[in-house]
Amino acid sequence: METNIQNDIAALQRIAAVPNILDVVCRATGMGFAAVARVTHDRWIACQVLDNIDFGLPPGGELKVETTLCHEIRQHREVVAIDNVAEDAKYCDHHTPRMYGLQSYISVPIVLPDGRFFGTLCAIDPNPHLVDTPQIIGTFTLFAELIAYHLEAEDRINAAEDRVAATEQTSELREQFIAVLGHDLRNPLASIDAGLGKLLRDGAWTEKTPGFLRLMKNSVHRMSGLIDNVLDLTRSRLGGGIALDLDPERPLQSTLEQVVEEIRTANPDRKIEAQIDISRAIKVDHNRVAQIFSNLLGNAVTHGAADGAIQVVGALRDDSILELSVANAGHPIPPEMVQHLFKAFHRGLVRNNDVGLGLGLYIASQIAEAHGGRIDVESDPTETRFTFRMPVD
Repeated sequence: METNIQNDIAALQRIAAVPNILDVVCRATGMGFAAVARVTHDRWIACQVLDNIDFGLPPGGELKVETTLCHEIRQHREVVAIDNVAEDAKYCDHHTPRMYGLQSYISVPIVLPDGRFFGTLCAIDPNPHLVDTPQIIGTFTLFAELIAYHLEAEDRINAAEDRVAATEQTSELREQFIAVLGHDLRNPLASIDAGLGKLLRDGAWTEKTPGFLRLMKNSVHRMSGLIDNVLDLTRSRLGGGIALDLDPERPLQSTLEQVVEEIRTANPDRKIEAQIDISRAIKVDHNRVAQIFSNLLGNAVTHGAADGAIQVVGALRDDSILELSVANAGHPIPPEMVQHLFKAFHRGLVRNNDVGLGLGLYIASQIAEAHGGRIDVESDPTETRFTFRMPVD
């Protein structure tokens, strides 16, 4: 809400005609203070101001909305024009003129073309002035409509720019997707094709057959992982985020230990040191948290120093924060690359033996976000550490 109000104020302040409008209404009425105000149910904020009487309210200044007549105008959306408060039967005892020492007052609602109430164009003075006339009210109304159409035009321009940016982003994403998917699916498909070709040529079981079958199985596993990541990307982009199947009863520690064992089995030559101590059940989607953990651990195996141990820690901090971290030795991630690590299709400094779509960390970050958490990374010449944290009930 606060962001929207600030955007509205900034949009009004960008309308170059408003200072001239305020000058004209002051000259036409003889009044000393004029303003365009953004008015909501609980706030009155001056967007632009012309103050010739030292009223003391600068642009961006606020009044308590319940102390203003604009609060009432927001409700009935009608013009209020008072020539002389002391002689006005309706407003002579009203708290607003008395509080601010006003004798003349005019305020016209600014209503956007789509019917939304923006605020008011108003003018005040401690002395009486003739403002309740068709000419003055007509002028204020025309200016209020002009301001409203300026604001709508800016909304349309911003919306058009957003659509262009989204189109450009979609086009870039599509190109990256086609290029990377073609590259990454081609490799496992080539492995399967070569393995099948070899088996067909040999025509019988040989000592090399188990190796070819393992290669083909791994390739199928890689392709399955690629497809899963693409489906997750689609759900994330089109479905409003990653869907979760939360389970408050199942122990999380066993889920994480299983991931560690799977990675150890697949990489028997790598040393993985794990310290996981999560003594109670936590309400999470176990498959999704395992996906985060597997991705971070697999990333450490792929990019960490082959002769260095991978450090894995899982713990509850202050019994309120779930923290999973994976650290590895090796070359640090360049600082300029860190901000791009969690973007879709970004693989940083790609090497010839790199595998995957560059979706793993992106999907992991989306899963973390769906759990109300986040993934942080710290990298220096000593180690690179990825840490997933989320609040727990």
